Amino acid sequence: MIDFSRPSLWISAGSIVFNPLFWNIAARQEYKTKWITKLAGNQPRCGCYALAATIFTLGLIRDALFHDALQFQPILAILKMAEVKIFGTALILAGNVLVLSSMWALGITGTYLGDYFGILMDERVTGFPFNVLDNPMYVGSTLNFLGVSLLYASPAGIALTIFVFICYSVALQFEEPFTAMIYANREKDKTKKRT
Repeated sequence: MIDFSRPSLWISAGSIVFNPLFWNIAARQEYKTKWITKLAGNQPRCGCYALAATIFTLGLIRDALFHDALQFQPILAILKMAEVKIFGTALILAGNVLVLSSMWALGITGTYLGDYFGILMDERVTGFPFNVLDNPMYVGSTLNFLGVSLLYASPAGIALTIFVFICYSVALQFEEPFTAMIYANREKDKTKKRT
Protein backbone atom coordinates (compact mmCIF):
# COMPACT_ATOMS: atom_id res chain seq x y z
CA MET A 1 0.00 0.00 0.00
CA ILE A 2 3.03 2.30 0.38
CA ASP A 3 5.95 2.25 -2.05
CA PHE A 4 8.92 2.94 0.21
CA SER A 5 11.32 2.68 -2.72
CA ARG A 6 10.20 6.04 -4.14
CA PRO A 7 12.68 8.83 -3.27
CA SER A 8 9.83 11.37 -3.50
CA LEU A 9 8.25 9.80 -0.39
CA TRP A 10 11.42 10.29 1.62
CA ILE A 11 12.01 13.78 0.26
CA SER A 12 8.47 14.73 1.29
CA ALA A 13 9.01 13.28 4.77
CA GLY A 14 12.29 15.18 5.03
CA SER A 15 10.60 18.47 4.16
CA ILE A 16 7.89 17.77 6.74
CA VAL A 17 10.57 17.41 9.44
CA PHE A 18 12.70 20.26 8.14
CA ASN A 19 10.12 23.04 8.24
CA PRO A 20 9.25 23.15 11.97
CA LEU A 21 12.86 22.33 12.82
CA PHE A 22 14.05 25.28 10.72
CA TRP A 23 11.61 27.83 12.08
CA ASN A 24 12.19 26.78 15.69
CA ILE A 25 15.98 26.94 15.39
CA ALA A 26 15.94 30.20 13.40
CA ALA A 27 13.50 31.87 15.80
CA ARG A 28 15.32 30.76 18.94
CA GLN A 29 18.61 31.99 17.55
CA GLU A 30 16.89 35.28 16.69
CA TYR A 31 15.65 35.55 20.27
CA LYS A 32 19.12 34.88 21.69
CA THR A 33 21.33 36.77 19.21
CA LYS A 34 19.01 39.00 17.09
CA TRP A 35 20.83 37.71 14.00
CA ILE A 36 17.87 38.15 11.64
CA THR A 37 17.16 41.62 13.02
CA LYS A 38 20.79 42.57 12.46
CA LEU A 39 20.64 41.29 8.87
CA ALA A 40 17.49 43.40 8.42
CA GLY A 41 19.27 46.62 9.40
CA ASN A 42 18.27 46.39 13.07
CA GLN A 43 14.59 46.48 12.11
CA PRO A 44 12.82 43.68 14.04
CA ARG A 45 9.61 43.98 12.01
CA CYS A 46 11.54 43.68 8.72
CA GLY A 47 13.39 40.67 10.11
CA CYS A 48 10.12 39.05 11.13
CA TYR A 49 8.66 39.68 7.67
CA ALA A 50 11.75 38.12 6.08
CA LEU A 51 11.38 35.04 8.28
CA ALA A 52 7.66 34.95 7.47
CA ALA A 53 8.39 34.98 3.73
CA THR A 54 10.95 32.22 4.20
CA ILE A 55 8.61 30.03 6.27
CA PHE A 56 5.74 30.61 3.82
CA THR A 57 7.96 29.70 0.84
CA LEU A 58 9.25 26.59 2.59
CA GLY A 59 5.63 25.62 3.26
CA LEU A 60 4.78 25.92 -0.43
CA ILE A 61 7.80 23.78 -1.31
CA ARG A 62 6.82 21.20 1.32
CA ASP A 63 3.28 21.06 -0.06
CA ALA A 64 4.53 20.65 -3.64
CA LEU A 65 6.84 17.83 -2.54
CA PHE A 66 3.91 16.19 -0.74
CA HIS A 67 1.76 16.31 -3.89
CA ASP A 68 4.67 15.00 -5.95
CA ALA A 69 5.16 12.08 -3.56
CA LEU A 70 1.49 11.10 -3.67
CA GLN A 71 1.37 11.07 -7.47
CA PHE A 72 3.70 8.07 -7.56
CA GLN A 73 2.22 6.09 -4.68
CA PRO A 74 -0.30 3.23 -4.88
CA ILE A 75 -3.95 4.07 -4.32
CA LEU A 76 -6.44 2.22 -2.17
CA ALA A 77 -9.63 1.45 -4.09
CA ILE A 78 -11.96 2.00 -1.11
CA LEU A 79 -10.67 5.56 -0.83
CA LYS A 80 -11.85 6.26 -4.39
CA MET A 81 -15.49 6.32 -3.22
CA ALA A 82 -17.39 9.58 -3.74
CA GLU A 83 -18.12 9.86 0.00
CA VAL A 84 -14.40 9.76 0.77
CA LYS A 85 -13.73 12.48 -1.82
CA ILE A 86 -16.47 14.65 -0.29
CA PHE A 87 -15.05 14.07 3.18
CA GLY A 88 -11.54 14.90 1.94
CA THR A 89 -12.80 18.13 0.39
CA ALA A 90 -14.60 19.02 3.63
CA LEU A 91 -11.38 18.44 5.59
CA ILE A 92 -9.49 20.76 3.26
CA LEU A 93 -12.15 23.45 3.61
CA ALA A 94 -12.17 23.12 7.41
CA GLY A 95 -8.37 23.11 7.49
CA ASN A 96 -8.17 26.26 5.40
CA VAL A 97 -10.75 28.01 7.56
CA LEU A 98 -8.65 27.22 10.65
CA VAL A 99 -5.36 28.29 9.06
CA LEU A 100 -6.63 31.46 7.40
CA SER A 101 -8.73 32.61 10.36
CA SER A 102 -5.73 32.03 12.65
CA MET A 103 -3.55 34.16 10.39
CA TRP A 104 -6.23 36.86 10.29
CA ALA A 105 -6.54 36.88 14.09
CA LEU A 106 -2.79 36.91 14.73
CA GLY A 107 -1.53 39.03 11.85
CA ILE A 108 1.80 38.40 10.18
CA THR A 109 3.95 38.98 13.24
CA GLY A 110 1.69 36.92 15.48
CA THR A 111 1.62 34.08 12.98
CA TYR A 112 5.29 34.08 12.08
CA LEU A 113 7.03 34.19 15.46
CA GLY A 114 7.11 37.93 15.99
CA ASP A 115 7.37 37.36 19.73
CA TYR A 116 10.88 35.96 19.19
CA PHE A 117 11.73 39.35 17.64
CA GLY A 118 10.30 41.21 20.61
CA ILE A 119 7.06 42.01 18.77
CA LEU A 120 4.59 40.84 21.38
CA MET A 121 0.80 40.68 21.24
CA ASP A 122 -0.92 43.06 23.65
CA GLU A 123 -3.06 40.22 24.96
CA ARG A 124 -3.82 36.60 24.24
CA VAL A 125 -6.05 36.06 21.21
CA THR A 126 -9.21 34.32 22.41
CA GLY A 127 -11.59 34.77 19.47
CA PHE A 128 -12.25 32.26 16.70
CA PRO A 129 -10.53 29.89 16.02
CA PHE A 130 -8.58 30.09 19.28
CA ASN A 131 -11.79 29.74 21.27
CA VAL A 132 -12.27 26.32 19.60
CA LEU A 133 -8.71 24.93 19.53
CA ASP A 134 -5.41 25.74 21.23
CA ASN A 135 -3.37 25.31 18.04
CA PRO A 136 -5.73 25.87 15.13
CA MET A 137 -2.97 26.49 12.58
CA TYR A 138 -1.35 23.12 13.23
CA VAL A 139 -4.70 21.34 13.34
CA GLY A 140 -5.81 23.08 10.16
CA SER A 141 -2.59 22.22 8.35
CA THR A 142 -2.90 18.58 9.42
CA LEU A 143 -6.50 18.48 8.17
CA ASN A 144 -5.31 19.84 4.82
CA PHE A 145 -2.73 17.07 4.52
CA LEU A 146 -5.33 14.44 5.39
CA GLY A 147 -7.89 15.89 2.98
CA VAL A 148 -5.40 15.90 0.11
CA SER A 149 -4.38 12.33 0.96
CA LEU A 150 -8.01 11.22 0.74
CA LEU A 151 -8.46 12.99 -2.60
CA TYR A 152 -5.42 11.09 -3.88
CA ALA A 153 -6.81 7.87 -2.30
CA SER A 154 -3.30 7.45 -0.92
CA PRO A 155 -2.32 5.33 2.07
CA ALA A 156 1.14 6.90 1.80
CA GLY A 157 -0.49 10.31 2.16
CA ILE A 158 -2.31 9.18 5.27
CA ALA A 159 0.98 7.87 6.70
CA LEU A 160 2.68 11.18 5.89
CA THR A 161 -0.23 13.03 7.54
CA ILE A 162 0.34 11.03 10.73
CA PHE A 163 4.00 12.02 10.45
CA VAL A 164 2.97 15.69 10.08
CA PHE A 165 0.86 15.38 13.24
CA ILE A 166 3.81 13.87 15.13
CA CYS A 167 6.21 16.59 13.92
CA TYR A 168 3.80 19.35 14.92
CA SER A 169 3.22 17.72 18.31
CA VAL A 170 6.97 17.60 18.94
CA ALA A 171 7.39 21.20 17.74
CA LEU A 172 4.70 22.35 20.19
CA GLN A 173 6.63 20.77 23.07
CA PHE A 174 9.41 23.26 22.32
CA GLU A 175 7.38 26.25 21.12
CA GLU A 176 4.71 26.57 23.79
CA PRO A 177 7.01 26.69 26.85
CA PHE A 178 9.44 29.03 25.08
CA THR A 179 6.68 31.42 24.03
CA ALA A 180 5.21 31.29 27.55
CA MET A 181 8.67 32.20 28.91
CA ILE A 182 8.90 35.21 26.55
CA TYR A 183 5.56 36.57 27.78
CA ALA A 184 6.36 35.76 31.42
CA ASN A 185 9.59 37.76 31.07
CA ARG A 186 7.61 40.70 29.70
CA GLU A 187 5.31 40.58 32.73
CA LYS A 188 8.32 40.47 35.07
CA ASP A 189 9.79 43.50 33.31
CA LYS A 190 6.49 45.37 33.62
CA THR A 191 6.34 44.56 37.34
CA LYS A 192 9.92 45.77 37.86
CA LYS A 193 9.15 49.06 36.09
CA ARG A 194 6.09 49.64 38.27
CA THR A 195 8.04 49.10 41.53
